[in-house]
Amino acid sequence: MMERTIERLLFASRWILAPVYLGLSLALVALGIKFFMELFHLLTGVFATGEAELVLILLGLVDMVLVGSLIVMVMFSGYENFVSTIDAKGSDSLNWLGKLDAGTLKLKVAASIVAISSIHLLRIFMQIDSPLKPDDPYGARLYTDTQIMWFVIVHLTFVVSAVLLGVLDKMSFAKHRDH
Repeated sequence: MMERTIERLLFASRWILAPVYLGLSLALVALGIKFFMELFHLLTGVFATGEAELVLILLGLVDMVLVGSLIVMVMFSGYENFVSTIDAKGSDSLNWLGKLDAGTLKLKVAASIVAISSIHLLRIFMQIDSPLKPDDPYGARLYTDTQIMWFVIVHLTFVVSAVLLGVLDKMSFAKHRDH
């Protein structure tokens, strides 16, 4: 009797995650607002923006899209894996919904982090020769060689971690997913 009650309570506690995933949807709204603010600034100042600065702004927008996609992926697949099945029938259903297990989700998150880190690193490399602009809203500034070295080291750490996650996943779970 006591064991069954504890098990039911533990099983029901998964619903504590539901508001957390709902919170991620609110974070997605905040990211969308910021995206459109940046897009508005870009469109209103496009004629005064240089090519290099335009590329940096566009990379920032792509970065926000990647983060938004990561939020959606974690929100949906996390909810599906740990809380309840999403009943999304119809034309709006996502073909990957219900197919991402926790291991695959970790790999996709790691790959997204590598992509986001790559964009940040590219932005830094593009700013290396930029003149120092204290009033630049996009943060164009010079970095020291030591700072750039650490940015590269952190990025490579993400890359190596993602590759190792993939190798471990393949070694451990790939055979089980075929069944």
